[in-house]
Amino acid sequence: MKLRVILDLEGRDAYWQMAIDEALLQLRVRGEVENTLRLYRFKPSAVTIGYFQRVGDAVNLEYIKANSIDFTRRITGGGSVYHDTNGEVTYSIVLPVQGVLTDVLESYRVICSALVYTLRKLGVNAEFAPVNDVVVSGRKISGSAQTRRMGVLLQHGTLMYATNLDVLEKTLVAPREKLASKGVKSIRERVVTLKDIIGEVDVDLLVKTFIEGFKQALNAEIYHDELSEKELRVASESVGKYKSPEWIYKR
Repeated sequence: MKLRVILDLEGRDAYWQMAIDEALLQLRVRGEVENTLRLYRFKPSAVTIGYFQRVGDAVNLEYIKANSIDFTRRITGGGSVYHDTNGEVTYSIVLPVQGVLTDVLESYRVICSALVYTLRKLGVNAEFAPVNDVVVSGRKISGSAQTRRMGVLLQHGTLMYATNLDVLEKTLVAPREKLASKGVKSIRERVVTLKDIIGEVDVDLLVKTFIEGFKQALNAEIYHDELSEKELRVASESVGKYKSPEWIYKR
């Protein structure tokens, strides 16, 4: 397949980033954009929660409000995520649901294999951990989430290369049962960054290797592009939703 790659690493706020991902999904459903991989960062740092989560069960609202941290709800499932401007690259990809991607678990395995490839190329023995994580020695370094509409999937996820884990632990809430199932007592014990493992990270090399990982995972022919006026216009129609209390606190 051909895979369009957009680098959007200067950063945008959480509301715009989620709106752009939704716009790419909508336009791919309508056949108005090609298969697209976008690598981006949140600026300022922010928190997103999964579509099915209750706000009070997913984030520390008192800390988030006291520290003026942006947060919103995603259209994808999964858990709450702290997106560190200076410590995380986020990816999103829109693809047709066909072949091995028809099965949800298999689609996570295939797409997450791009992250496994990236980390192994950088000297880290990473593994896919079903349903949607990539781990190093049992500790989570990447999580992903997905939604599907009319034969197209949107998957997006994180790669923590230097995330401030102290702030992450203060912003997020994880059920004790979930932590216990992973054999840990705190969020901090559950996660790890690339910097923790290999020291300082060359972000340019990380991004280059990330793209190569998707090329390998999807057997894709890569070409680079930028967001179009149409994509930004469609995204602008959703930004208000992602800022609205009705959307954020719908559960």
